[in-house]
Amino acid sequence: MTNYAGKFYLGKIFDPKVGEVEDKLLTYDPDDLTTHAVAVGMTGSGKTGLCIDLLEEAALNGIPALMIDPKGDMTNTLLHFPDLLPEDFKPWVNPDQARKEGKTLDQAAAEAANLWKNGLADWDIDGHRIRKLADAAQFSIYTPGSEAGIPVNILSSLKSPELSWEEHREVLRDKISGTVMGLLGLVGLKDIDPVRSEEHILLSNIFERAWSKGQDLNLRELILQIQNPPFEKLGVIDIETFMPEKDRLDLSMMLNNILAAPGFQSWITGQPLEVGSLLYTPEGRPRHSVFYIAHLTDAERMFFVTLLYSAVETWMRAQKGTTSLRALIYFDEIYGYLPPVANPPSKIPMLRMLKQARAFGVGQVLVTQNPVDVDYKALSNAGTWFIGKLQTEQDKNRLLEGLEGAAPGMEKDIYDRLISTLGKRMFLLHNVHEKKPVLFYTRWAMNYLTGPLTRNQIPALNELAGAGWDQSPSSVLQNSTKPGDATTPASGNGEAGKEARRSPDNLPGTLTPPKTPGGIDEYYYPPEITVPEAAADEELELDDDLQQVGIIYRPFLAAQSNVRFLKRNYNLDYEKKLTVLVAEPDRKGRVDWEEWLTETIAAGDLQRSGLPDARFYNLEPPLNDAAKLKGLEADFKDWIYHNLTVTVRSVDELDIFAGPQVSQGEFRKMVGGAVRKFQEEEIQKINDFYTKKLDQIKVRLIKEERELEEDQTELSQRKMEELGTHAENLLSLIAGRRKRVSTSLTKRRMTSKAKADVKESLAVIDQYQEEILELEEDRQEAVQEEKEKWQDVLQQAEEIPVQPYKKDILIELFGVVWYPYYLIQQGRRWTEVPAFKMEM
Repeated sequence: MTNYAGKFYLGKIFDPKVGEVEDKLLTYDPDDLTTHAVAVGMTGSGKTGLCIDLLEEAALNGIPALMIDPKGDMTNTLLHFPDLLPEDFKPWVNPDQARKEGKTLDQAAAEAANLWKNGLADWDIDGHRIRKLADAAQFSIYTPGSEAGIPVNILSSLKSPELSWEEHREVLRDKISGTVMGLLGLVGLKDIDPVRSEEHILLSNIFERAWSKGQDLNLRELILQIQNPPFEKLGVIDIETFMPEKDRLDLSMMLNNILAAPGFQSWITGQPLEVGSLLYTPEGRPRHSVFYIAHLTDAERMFFVTLLYSAVETWMRAQKGTTSLRALIYFDEIYGYLPPVANPPSKIPMLRMLKQARAFGVGQVLVTQNPVDVDYKALSNAGTWFIGKLQTEQDKNRLLEGLEGAAPGMEKDIYDRLISTLGKRMFLLHNVHEKKPVLFYTRWAMNYLTGPLTRNQIPALNELAGAGWDQSPSSVLQNSTKPGDATTPASGNGEAGKEARRSPDNLPGTLTPPKTPGGIDEYYYPPEITVPEAAADEELELDDDLQQVGIIYRPFLAAQSNVRFLKRNYNLDYEKKLTVLVAEPDRKGRVDWEEWLTETIAAGDLQRSGLPDARFYNLEPPLNDAAKLKGLEADFKDWIYHNLTVTVRSVDELDIFAGPQVSQGEFRKMVGGAVRKFQEEEIQKINDFYTKKLDQIKVRLIKEERELEEDQTELSQRKMEELGTHAENLLSLIAGRRKRVSTSLTKRRMTSKAKADVKESLAVIDQYQEEILELEEDRQEAVQEEKEKWQDVLQQAEEIPVQPYKKDILIELFGVVWYPYYLIQQGRRWTEVPAFKMEM
C-alpha cells in the first residue's frame, strides 16, 4: 500500500472539464484541521462516507477523536473487517433491506463482502491497511443516559477540575458557565442570558465558591445549596432580595425531579467525563470515542453536548500550545447547536472552541445538511470546507455567503458553477492553506457503511471492538460488556444483585391499592396493547426469555374540562376540550398545567376498578391529600380562565368575524369576497360619475365637430367666391373696364371670418378631447385608489383573543387515573413498558 507520508488519503481529483476522475490522489494535510473543517451536503451526497474516510485517516495517523453522533451513523466506525469475509458482515447487514430484495442474510452478507472487497481494490486498499486501522486506535461507543453502550458519568463535570483556580480562573469560569447552561437547559430553561438570569448567576456563584476552594459538587449538594446558599449576598444585594426562597425552591425542585427520576441513574454511572481518558488509553493508545445520543431527548442532547464541549475546552486549556493536530472533535449534525440567531447553551463553548482551539492543536469537524440553519459568521473561522451536493438553490446561496466570510475575495461565480456540477460522492474542497478549490471523488471507506445502527446493536458493536466498561472505581475500559448484557441499576452488587433484579419478589409497588382520599374520583385506564406490541414500542428484542411478570399501575392526576367560548357580538359560539395528565405533581399542590397538556381522554375508556393481581405504586403528595386536590381543581379552573383563549379574526370595516372553527384559508376567502363586493360597488359608482361627465363633454364635442364641418364648408365657399371675384376684376382691367375694388375686399373679409370660425372650432374640439383624456385619467386614478384602499382593508385583519366566562368552564373529569404498565422480565432484568398508546 502506498505511503502517504502523514497525509490523509481522501480520494482522487475530479476534472470537471472532461467529467472524469483523474488518476491523481487527493491528499489532505491533517495539520490544516487545526483551523477546523465544515462538511456540508444533502442526504445521499456521500457526506457520511467522506467523513468516515477522514476519521479513518486520523486513526491511522495516531490522532484521537471524540465523535458526537446524533443519528447513529458514526457507529459504523467500529465496523472494519480486515479479512472481508461474509460471516463478518452478516450480523450488520440490514435484514429488512435483504428481505425487500428477496435475499437471505447469507446472500446479503456475501454481496456486501464482495462489494467492499471490489470497492476497496479499486482504490488500492487491501486487508493489511484495514487491519492497521483496527489496531491504530481503541474504538468505543458511549451512551450518555443509557447503559446500552458505555455509560458516561456526568457527575465528574461537577467536580472541581484539577486546575489551579488562581492560574486558570478565566478558563474555569468558562467551564462553570457551560456546565450551568447545560443544567438549566436540562430542566427546560431556554435562552438563558448569563448576565441577567438569576438562576444562572446563583448556580455559577455556588460552583465558583466550591471550586475556588478545591471542593467537589454533586447534584444532591447543589440542590441543597440552592435552597440554602453558602453566602448571604450576591454583589451588594442580600440573597433573599436577589432570588426569593420560593424561586430557589422551585429551581431546586426542578433539579431534584431529574435526580429522582429512575432513568437518571444512567447519567451518574460509567466512564467519567474526563477528556484525557476519552482520548487515550492508560497505555497511551489513541481512542476514537463515539458519543451516541440518538436515544436522548432534545433537552438531554443539548445538556450533554454542552457539558462535553466545556470538558474539552477545560482539558484543552491545560495543554501546551502546538501547531500540529493533537485531537479531533467531530460533530455529525450541528443543526440546532450552532444556529444563526438563537443562543442555545451549546453555542457559547462551540464559538470559543472555533476561535481558540487552533493554538492547542484541537480541530473541529462540523457537519450539517441544513446550510440555512447554521451560523456562518461562526463558521467563518473554519479553514476547510468540504462541499457536497446540496438540496436547494437557497442552500447553495447561503453556503456561498458563508464562504465569502471565510475567504474574502474568493471568485463566487467559479464556486457557484462548481457546486452546481456536484454529484454523489463528489466534493468541492476549499482550503485556505491551498491556492485554489479542488473537485474530488471520495475513496471507498474501509469501514462497512451499513447505515445508522440502533441502541440495541451497540453492546455487540463494543464487543466487536473489544471495548467495554469496567465498573470498578478506576473505570478503565476493558472487554467486559457483552451484547444484550446491559442491566437495570438496582441495589446489591455482583450475582446477588443480579438475582435480586430478576426476582418477582423484588418488583416495585404493592399488591394492595392505596386508598384514594375521600371525595376524590378514581379511575383505571385499561391496557390497550399486547405485551409484544409494548415491547416493540420500547425496542426490546422479543425472544424466549421475555416474560410478562405482571401489571403495575402508576397514578396520574387527570383533569378534563369542556370550555365554551360565547361572544355574540363576535359571532362566536365555540367549544373546546382541555385535558391534562400530570405524572409528577408538585408535593405542595402546585402544577404547571400547560406542561402536562395531553390528548382528550374518552370517558368510555375509563373503568372503576383495576385488573386482578396488579401492583400499585404509592400515592405521593398531593395525590393523597383531599384538600390539596380540591385546591388543584379550583386552580385548574382558574388557570383555564386566565390562560385559555381562542382567537377571533376580524375586519371591523367589513363587519366580519371568524372564530377558530374557520380556517385561515376560509377566513381569507370571506374577507376577499366581501372586499371584492364592496370594491366593485365603489368602482361602479366611480365609473357612473365619470361616465356622466364624459357623456356631457362628448355631446358638446359632437356638436362642435358638426359646426366645424359647416365652418369648413363655408370657408371653402368663401375662398371660391374670393377667387372668382379676383379673377373677374383682373379680366375687367384687361378689357379696359373698371370694377369696384370694394367687392374684392368684402369677399376677403368674409373668407377671413370663415377661416377664424374653423380655427375656433378646432381649438374647442382640442379642448374637449383634452378634457376627455383628463377625465379618463382621473377615473383610472380613482379606480386604482379604490383598489388600493380595499387592498389595505384586506391586510387589516386583527386577531382578538377571547377568554371564556367562568360559568362556561365545565370540569368533566378531575381525579386520580391509574395507568397500566407491563412488568417484563427478560433474561437477568425486568423493566416497565406502557400498556397504552397515549403519549405523555
